[in-house]
Amino acid sequence: MILHRRLDHRFVDDMPETLEAGVLYVSMRYATAMHLCCCGCQREVVTPFSPAQWKMIFDGEGVSLHPSIGSWALPCRSHYFIRNGQVIEARPWSDDEVEYGQASDRLARSAHYASKGGLGKTGKEREPGEARESNKLSSTRRKQWISNLISLLSGKR
Repeated sequence: MILHRRLDHRFVDDMPETLEAGVLYVSMRYATAMHLCCCGCQREVVTPFSPAQWKMIFDGEGVSLHPSIGSWALPCRSHYFIRNGQVIEARPWSDDEVEYGQASDRLARSAHYASKGGLGKTGKEREPGEARESNKLSSTRRKQWISNLISLLSGKR
């Protein structure tokens, strides 16, 4: 169930230490958006922008993200679209659909980064767009995550 039906966008250079509910933080500097899950569970959702992940559209009034946001690793399993600041609840996915979607996403990212000069994985990576297990990301962890993201997007890993 979706609690927040609208996300007001806020363009930032760096993500704040604590996110506010109902706000979509957009960092063009890091090509990433973050928000608290729209179900109200207070988990952080990270959506990196790239041809193989999310696309962000700003029309001068509202922000849209494509494709949908799926919080499959969380008990809430929220699934929604963000269109021009409006949160549109989507139907839940079965475990098979989630597995297929995640495999498709991994293939798309691998193909995209391979075309940019390769990408080597180190350890287990969380699926992008999945909400975090904690409701607060430390400044050090956020900076490390952003540094890793930049390395991934630039093909330096």
